[in-house]
Amino acid sequence: MVTLDTSIIIQAPIEHCFDAARNISLHPVTVWKHTKEKAVAGITDGFIESGQTVTFEATHFGVRQKLTSEVTAYKRPIYFTDEMHEGCFNI
Repeated sequence: MVTLDTSIIIQAPIEHCFDAARNISLHPVTVWKHTKEKAVAGITDGFIESGQTVTFEATHFGVRQKLTSEVTAYKRPIYFTDEMHEGCFNI
């Protein structure tokens, strides 16, 4: 299993940051443009919640693929955990 922890200091209310992080509509504009990510299944617009899934279609390593993740832990506005269920980064 791989764990990634990141800390960023942002001058904004925690609720705004939390909602931005789980906003499926916002996600494609926050990643590298060459991946051309697009939500194609599950929650494809708005905010993802606990127990919900999203499938993004994206280009990684020159290959167009589908990546499906589920929100498996959720405590608003403190944290949420999403785990990949399908895709090349699923270990």
